[in-house]
Amino acid sequence: MSAPQKTKLAEELLRRFAAALRAVQLYASTHPLVARSIAALNEALALAHGSAASIAIGMVGEELVVGDIPVPRAAESMGKLVQQLQEAGIERIVIDRGVPESELTQLVQTLGASNPREATTALARLRHIRVGRLQVEQRAEAPVGDIATYRRLYNDAVSIAETLWDSAKTEGKPDADAGRAIVDTLAQEVSQNRTALLALTTLKNYDSYTFTHMVNVSILTMGQARGLGIDGALLREVGLSALMHDIGKVKTPVEILNKSEKLTDREFDILRRHTVDGAEILRQTPEMPALAPVVAFEHHLRLDGTGYPSGVSRSTLNLGTMLCGVADVYDAMRSQRVYQQAFPTDRILAVLQRNDGTQFDQHLVRRFSQLVGIYPAGNLVRLDTRDVAVVLKTYAPDPYRPRVRILFDANGARVDRVAELNLWEAAEGQPQSIEAPVDPAAYDIDPLTYL
Repeated sequence: MSAPQKTKLAEELLRRFAAALRAVQLYASTHPLVARSIAALNEALALAHGSAASIAIGMVGEELVVGDIPVPRAAESMGKLVQQLQEAGIERIVIDRGVPESELTQLVQTLGASNPREATTALARLRHIRVGRLQVEQRAEAPVGDIATYRRLYNDAVSIAETLWDSAKTEGKPDADAGRAIVDTLAQEVSQNRTALLALTTLKNYDSYTFTHMVNVSILTMGQARGLGIDGALLREVGLSALMHDIGKVKTPVEILNKSEKLTDREFDILRRHTVDGAEILRQTPEMPALAPVVAFEHHLRLDGTGYPSGVSRSTLNLGTMLCGVADVYDAMRSQRVYQQAFPTDRILAVLQRNDGTQFDQHLVRRFSQLVGIYPAGNLVRLDTRDVAVVLKTYAPDPYRPRVRILFDANGARVDRVAELNLWEAAEGQPQSIEAPVDPAAYDIDPLTYL
């Protein structure tokens, strides 16, 4: 096919895409014009798929691009299409050969909906269509620090993690585009408001531990990486690799994953295989960064040569592996499950620091303790004055003495005037330190709403 023919085909594809979008906005979903416009779009895609297994429709600035062919006049004549993509935060749509008309209908109707911001979440489960996302939330309506916005972002990420797990289990590989899209957004927020996002990892959802653990480890790994000065594309690669670190468990029998009693030696040997299985799955998944299978393979190896896969010797571990390994142990130990009570942070950090740094790099562990604090942001705590407060922000030079907001007095009554205090510089007569964490359920509050 000549270059002019390819350009004409690209223009026709965009024209039919825009026409289908207009149809769903003007008519009911059952209207014949909607069905005809989507059928016409399907015909244009069939022609384009004659020379490529996948067709990508993207935006570069204000210019629309189909594959590698820019269509400069499209932005002028298809302004509504450009606007809808921008409002949905979508920079790329990849449509695979063999896409069913039902998925095209879902794509067009979702983009044409009155609330396009949730488009990428709604489309994440489509098998033949993948959308690339600039950001999950447009925060013009929500100020930085609005915990409800971050909670929605976190829930989006957990939902995508479940999708990645399901696709890896049923198709043999996770959807790299879906994973990359949510990690792009998480990475952006880690760079902008690390405290709020790290606080969300304290949420306890035992019913979906597998998926919250994937997201938590990704956030905690990127938080560490950002503290080391890693940013941009490398930060996102680290985050995606951490998100995928346990993907090999899709091949582990469910009865072993969910067993409430201690595993037998044979069952533990089977569980250990997830590092090798995960590396193989990710190695064969297009668009996964080269770091991903490395982290999946190494994240249970330790600096002193212990851990597994057994018989594997490394003179050193990848930095991404070491960051993920610390995050993995931390999140696993602080999570309450049917076979394990949650451990307090000081106990977890003691485990990470044991053996004189022979298992974990103590420089990284020290920086991690400064990042999360002994009492992480979002925790409810009892002070040495018996007042109850929520931790607002950790203080790196002294992780035991963060910034807090006092909510209840020593008698358990809610204070009339909320007071914020830096424990590390408290004056005489003021609270000086934290005694212990407190269960928020005892006070019927959500501490995260105070961040």
